[in-house]
Amino acid sequence: MVLVLLATTGWTALQNQHAKPEPRAVALTAWQKDTLGGRPLPAADADPRAVSRFFGKLDQRRQMTLAERHPLVVGNMNGAPLPLRYRANRVALTEAVHVERVRRNDERLSETGRQDAGRRMNRFLSMLRDGRQILAFDPSGRGRAAEVFGDLGTARRVSVVVPGVDTELLTFERTQQRYSAPVGMAQALHRSERAARPGLPSATIAWADYRAPRGVGVDAATGGLAEQGAQRLNALLRALPGGSTVALMCHSYGSVLCGVAGREAPARVTDIAVAGSPGMRAEQVSELGTRARVWAMRAEHDWIADVPHLEFGGLGHGTDPVSPGFGARRLSTEGATGHTGYFRPGSGSLRNLAAIGTGDYTLTTRL
Repeated sequence: MVLVLLATTGWTALQNQHAKPEPRAVALTAWQKDTLGGRPLPAADADPRAVSRFFGKLDQRRQMTLAERHPLVVGNMNGAPLPLRYRANRVALTEAVHVERVRRNDERLSETGRQDAGRRMNRFLSMLRDGRQILAFDPSGRGRAAEVFGDLGTARRVSVVVPGVDTELLTFERTQQRYSAPVGMAQALHRSERAARPGLPSATIAWADYRAPRGVGVDAATGGLAEQGAQRLNALLRALPGGSTVALMCHSYGSVLCGVAGREAPARVTDIAVAGSPGMRAEQVSELGTRARVWAMRAEHDWIADVPHLEFGGLGHGTDPVSPGFGARRLSTEGATGHTGYFRPGSGSLRNLAAIGTGDYTLTTRL
């Protein structure tokens, strides 16, 4: 009763007002107030073409000055040069390591809080390893990130791995169950594509740059977070350099996001492949509003098969994508099992995803 009274009288809201601002919010405020040569900086969410023109007029020294002064903006800015984004995110990660190291040793925090700080610090240190190309990074809240494998600037084919529930910075990569995490998924896919077509310039993105549902609850059963994520995904796709084609590889709730994104996705998206999907917010492929080929697969013993595939009152995501009536191209998953086995090396599901990624459609194994 006391808690209810406190909440209804606004006490909890007052407490939240005194919470420390998130790093990304602080960074955006600083960017908006800053100038370069007496001229204002472009909006952080400006059209990628305008952003590209802005940075194209700057020499390397000025570019680096902005990256080091505003890493959480430049590192997430669609249209900024790729090497500059990678560099800015290294700066941001280095700063985040320092913040978490201080928190880990702060005796005012609970033991759980210090342990969480240690886990975050170790995750950021891993992301700072040589050779890693971090395309997006935001430590605010549960965090968001994206990583590139291959040369995104010269790629002719780009695969984007879109993961599902419980995706955050602490689950961006895993040592155990490696291929159930975005980084492991993308690494396995990229290696499989390179093995299948060694001479094809390709790149793969582990894209965890959206707020994913936490657990199988109301957020996972509705489309709100998918709609927000779809906007972020399409913003990235429209800003990719060059003329590469794109295949979206969407797992679990990520397939809900991809279904929503398909309606506004740029024409460069030629394929949308979903694995372990609870639905794509549509009753059939024609309702997705995309010209891309739509592929669907489900592994043996994947619990998602037991989830009701329907939509009623905003709950649920529509027809089962592997059902014949949906109209997707159905694929074999030989060797894969369970909800997180689709990217396991050696599996038929991974071979099929790689064939889609490289455009070798005749090599896919269909049902």
